[in-house]
Amino acid sequence: MYIESKAGRLTGPARIGRVTFSKTGATLYYGELEFRSRKGAGFKSNYYEVNSGDEYWISGPRRDGADALYATNVRTDIDEDVRVEYWTDIRRQPVFKSRKTT
Repeated sequence: MYIESKAGRLTGPARIGRVTFSKTGATLYYGELEFRSRKGAGFKSNYYEVNSGDEYWISGPRRDGADALYATNVRTDIDEDVRVEYWTDIRRQPVFKSRKTT
C-alpha cells in the first residue's frame, strides 16, 4: 500500500509497504501503527492513526506510480520486503527491482 502522512499538511513523508487488515477489515496495520478509516470525514486524508490521531492517505499502489493524492516530485521509499514485488508485479518494470525509491 501507499502510505502518506498528512499530519496537518497537504503532502508529507510517504512509503510503499505491506499492510495487514483486521478480521473485520475495519482496522489496517503497518508495522506498529494501527489505522482506522475516516469514512469520508477526513480533509485530504482517508485514515487516521489510532494512537496519535495523525491523518494519513493510504491507497493501493498504482501501476503508473502516481500514488500521492497530490502530485509531488519527492521520491517515495519502498520497504525492502515489498521492493521486488512492487517493481515486477505492480509497476511491471523489473529492470528497477533494485531501486529503493520510486
